[in-house]
Amino acid sequence: MAAEREHDFSVIVARTNTTHTPKGPHAFDCVQLTVVRSGSAILFGEFGHRHLNIGNVALIAPSTLFGIEPESWATITTLYIDRDFLLDQIFWQHANHFSDRFDTQDFLDTNFRDPALTINLGEKRVGHLMPWLDELVALSVDGPDPERFYRIQSLFFSVLDVLAPSLVAQSASRHPHASVRPTLPRHRPFIAMRAEAREAAEMLREALAEHWTLDRLAKAVHLSPSQVGRVFRETFGKTPIAYLTMLRAEQMAHLLRTTDDSIATIAEQVGWTDPDYAGRLFRRSIGLAPRKYRVMSRRIPAAE
Repeated sequence: MAAEREHDFSVIVARTNTTHTPKGPHAFDCVQLTVVRSGSAILFGEFGHRHLNIGNVALIAPSTLFGIEPESWATITTLYIDRDFLLDQIFWQHANHFSDRFDTQDFLDTNFRDPALTINLGEKRVGHLMPWLDELVALSVDGPDPERFYRIQSLFFSVLDVLAPSLVAQSASRHPHASVRPTLPRHRPFIAMRAEAREAAEMLREALAEHWTLDRLAKAVHLSPSQVGRVFRETFGKTPIAYLTMLRAEQMAHLLRTTDDSIATIAEQVGWTDPDYAGRLFRRSIGLAPRKYRVMSRRIPAAE
């Protein structure tokens, strides 16, 4: 899991942090469940802006580029959840309807199309989650302990039991024509995750400034353009070019925060030779124009 590098892999990792300065943008290869415990913040990204207060919960899809700007300060607990683990839980929840994990993924793609779903659970109901969240954080501090795995699952399912009805209702209200129940199985076979997709992603990440095309990427991993597009989307939920755009926007945001280079220079460093075009793609990915993001990321709140 991208969110957890210092310890061995765990399907669920919980962290509580109080922040006073803007964070991100970042993208992770896992699902994130963010609970605002106190304070308030702005969640921003390709989905626009979402205002989060105490009692609000955000569900963020894998490979979604987003950042958080606290309003003075915010204390947030985040659960990082391996997407395959979550898919398995939903698959078994609807075992009478799904034939395999691909049916489960299609169900989620249809009913949860928003990359960042937010709900107002309310301060009182969020308060009921706090003991479970705190124990999950405590169990995550020293890395995964196989002897406590079932306790971690129990706590996670307790949190989901409270959140799931509101998340489903919110998703249905955003997409009224989407079915809220799974369809009958189509009996499609499992297909192993292709190593070529991960190899292609690593090539993009290591050479952002290169002039990448689908044909060039396909040739590099010995697949046809249509094949590399399909297996990449199956693995990362985005086309290779959309994934490259996300990586470039993430690196551009980092350089805007940490250097005094001009926006045009930074855009060229990440592979966008046209500053205006870079600005449009950056704003589409981050939710803010480059200049506004630079000002925001360097602002020191009065509370500090």
